[in-house]
Amino acid sequence: MAAQNIDDVVDGLAEIVREAVRTGDRIGYFAALYRQVTVEIRAAIHAGLFDDGARMDRFDTLFGNRYFDAYDAWRRDRSGPRCWRETFGLLDDADTVIVQHLILGVNAHINLDLAVAAAGTGPGADIQTLRRDFLLINDILARVVLAVQDSVDALSPLLSLLDKVGGRSDERILDFSVRESRAEAWHNAVVLAGQDEEERAATVERLDSRATVLARLTARPGGLVRPALELIRHTENDDVPAVITHLDNAVRQASAARRGTG
Repeated sequence: MAAQNIDDVVDGLAEIVREAVRTGDRIGYFAALYRQVTVEIRAAIHAGLFDDGARMDRFDTLFGNRYFDAYDAWRRDRSGPRCWRETFGLLDDADTVIVQHLILGVNAHINLDLAVAAAGTGPGADIQTLRRDFLLINDILARVVLAVQDSVDALSPLLSLLDKVGGRSDERILDFSVRESRAEAWHNAVVLAGQDEEERAATVERLDSRATVLARLTARPGGLVRPALELIRHTENDDVPAVITHLDNAVRQASAARRGTG
C-alpha cells in the first residue's frame, strides 16, 4: 500500500488493525499504537497547532509509507529493512510479551524510519525549520504512549517487574524506550539532511544495523529480565484480538478516564 496523505495513513493502519483482529495477528499491537499517534497528529494539523500543517501532512505520509513498505516487503517475501525483519519475525512467538512487540515496533519505526522521513521532508538547511514541529510530534507521541502504557498495564498485571529488575523505579518501560529514541532520531535526521545520496545510503544502513541490534536485545534480553518476562507472559492476557482491541482504544479510554475525574 502507498499513502498519498495522512488520511490514507490512518486508513491503512486501521485496515491493518482490523485484519489483525480478524486473524489474531500480533502485528496489530504496534499498528494500534501507531494508528492512534497518527490520528492525534492529524487532529493537531486540523487544529493549526503546527507551524506548517501541509508540511506535516507530507512528513507523516513519508513516515507512514516507511512502515507500509516494510509491512508489504515482509508479507511479500520476508524482505525489507533488517530491523523490521527482526520485529515481524517475532510475531508468531508466543513467548514474546505484549510490551516487547510494542518496543520492537517503536525501535524500528523511530530509530530508523523517523529520521529518514524527517530528512526527506526537510532536506539540507530546511531541516532546521522542521525542529519545532518535530518536537510537537514528539509531545503527541509521548501522550499516546502513556495512554497505551496504561492499557498494557491492565493487560499485563506484572509488567512493573521490568521496572524493578531494570532499576527504573520512576520510569515506565515503554515511555522510557520512546523518549530515548526520539532524541536520537532528531540528531540522525539533521545528519541525513546534510548528506548526499551515497552518504545517506551509508547512514541509513548504519541506523538499520543499530536498530537491528536493539531489536535483538529487546527480543532476547539477558540477566534478570528474562525470568521476569516469563512471569509476565504467564499472567498477561493472551487473547490476541482482545489485546489489539484494548490497545486500539487506549487513547479514547484515557480521555474518558480524565473526563470522569475532572
